[in-house]
Order: sequence, then structure tokens, then C-alpha cells
Amino acid sequence: MTNALISARDAFAAAHPEQRIAINGRDWGCVATGNGPALLLIPGTLGRGDIFWQQIEALSDRLRIVAVSYPFAGGIEAWSDDLSALLDHLGVDTVSVLGSSLGGYLAQYFAALNPDRVERLFAANTLHSAKGIDQRMPYALDLDAAPIDDLRAGFGGVLTAWAETHPDQRQLVDLLLQEVGGRIPEPELRMRLKALKTAPELPDLSLPQERLFTIETDDDPLIPPEMRKAVRARVQPLVAYRFTSGGHFPYVVRPSAYTALLEQAMGLAVTGPDWGTEKERVQ
Repeated sequence: MTNALISARDAFAAAHPEQRIAINGRDWGCVATGNGPALLLIPGTLGRGDIFWQQIEALSDRLRIVAVSYPFAGGIEAWSDDLSALLDHLGVDTVSVLGSSLGGYLAQYFAALNPDRVERLFAANTLHSAKGIDQRMPYALDLDAAPIDDLRAGFGGVLTAWAETHPDQRQLVDLLLQEVGGRIPEPELRMRLKALKTAPELPDLSLPQERLFTIETDDDPLIPPEMRKAVRARVQPLVAYRFTSGGHFPYVVRPSAYTALLEQAMGLAVTGPDWGTEKERVQ
């Protein structure tokens, strides 16, 4: 049976191949397209930049979108510097930044260090602190020495269990298994894990509240309720967007609603569901 998500992602990747850009001696992947105000998209551990393909396709007629994939070396602090240099390279002055999961941690760090450059921060399905993560699997492993097959099998087990309890998301799981199975190269996958394991604590945000947003999902298996609450407490968002379903990847499985929240927050004409006007907005 054809996997519609993989087919659509592959078609997008063929039309928008990832560029490789050397920044500070590190090789970043980048999909840059569209015109208008800039939006930087930063994926989590299990996605390349093109995992946001549905938002890129829907918004690139109104926004200049830069979606990145991580290099094989660095870490949160180095990557924050790299992103600033990457934006300089692309001629982007100010930018709205959306990061999911690992990318949400990096986005918060980047926004804290570059408040004059960040128009909006979207902290999505992410953490407020990396403290103690080195005690959790797979981060507790020696991430340089652990067999890559073991790391991939660990992700595979979690994803397969999710598919068993959420059969409607089987296509998403198969897409993610492709990512962890080799579409994300081994050194890059190891580095993504090490980046969180060694992540610094987040500096305080100084952006005004009207430029701060959070995104979370009620059934996110990786970000528990207490962590979602802590992210909100730390970010103090103007609006907290909450999906009642969508797991850890609502931008893939609920793309219309995800695009609509970005349209609303960025002052664009909304083409999808109405999120309303409350401080907490739920779909």
C-alpha cells in the first residue's frame, strides 16, 4: 500500500532539494524558498528540514521559509551561533523561529541570545530544561560508542508501540522509521542526541510577550503534562496553542490546523480551522 505521507514528502524533496551550506566549519542542510517575512523552521531529533513540507508548501507564497537539517558536529551553543551566521549568509535580518522538540530547545536558546533578531518564537512540543536527560534512555548511553543499530532499534521500538496504539498514525510512523533508519545519517543522528544530552540550561527570554507562543499536544508521548506546563511557565506566551491529538508531530498529522495557527500568529489570512481568540487556543 502506498504511504501518502512519504510520497508527498518525497515529491517535495525532489522539487526542493536540500542545499548544503558550510557555516563555521559545520555542514548544514537547508531548504530555503518563498517570499515575504522570514520563518525559520527547526526540526526535532527525527526529522530533516523537509519534515515541515506541508507548512512550507502552504506558506511559501506569503513567507520566506528557511528549514534546516543539523550538521554532524556542534551542539546547542554552537548551533545557535551557526543559525545567526546562516541567516547572515542568506541575507535574512529578522526572523520568526519555530522549533519542535530538540529544535524547540535550540529555538528558545537562539531567541534568548538574539532577541533583536527574533520577531516571534514558537516553542513547540519541546522541553524547558535538559537537566537529568542524561539519565534517560537513549541519552544515558555512550552516544559515541553505542552501536548505531541499537540506537535505531530503540527508536523503532518506541515508534512501533505508538503505531499499535494509534493505528491512524501508521503512515507517520513509517515515515519516521525511514528517517531514523538512514535518511538521517549516523553521525547526524548521534549528534542530535548528544546535543540534548550536553545542552546548557536555557537563558532567560527577554522578548516581549506579544512575540512568544507555545505549541503542545495532549497526547504527546515524549513531552509529559508537567513538562508542557513548565514550558508555558518559562516562555509566558501571548498564546498557548494546544492540539487535543497529534502526538509529537502535529505538523505532520494535522497540517491544516498547524498551518492555520502559524497564519493567525503571523498576521496572515487564515486558510484553515479557526483557532479563536482565547489565551489558550484548542483544536
